[in-house]
Amino acid sequence: MHYFEDVVLGEEIEIGRHTPSRDEIVEFARKWDPQPFHLDEEAARDSVMGGLCASSCHTYAISALINSRRSTRLKTAAMLGMEVRFPHPVRPDVELTLIELPLEKRVSKSRPGVGVVRSRTRLQSEGGPDVMWMETSFLVERRP
Repeated sequence: MHYFEDVVLGEEIEIGRHTPSRDEIVEFARKWDPQPFHLDEEAARDSVMGGLCASSCHTYAISALINSRRSTRLKTAAMLGMEVRFPHPVRPDVELTLIELPLEKRVSKSRPGVGVVRSRTRLQSEGGPDVMWMETSFLVERRP
């Protein structure tokens, strides 16, 4: 486990990868976001999306899945806030890579046992642009 003291500002970390299949995209959409451009390839081609793509909810869920598989876990106590953007669609069978960059950290004034870390995380499509980016702030336990 990594603690607040182990966070290195400016050190970009590749957290992991995942490749969503067409079936995965459609199954998620069927249950959670049943829009035509997430369910039907023909309807998706004729939409503003220009082809079948994962929903934004699914895209975020993929980032959470990749993060849950990371080999080195951070002793996160709570999420404080998040800003998220989805600049490009996630396409079936395209590998996605989650990359994290710690931007700031400080010891909490009101809770000295934790620190506040702000980071930027990108979900990048293979050979292409970022499909999601987010800035998050969270509480991280300090080393006992």
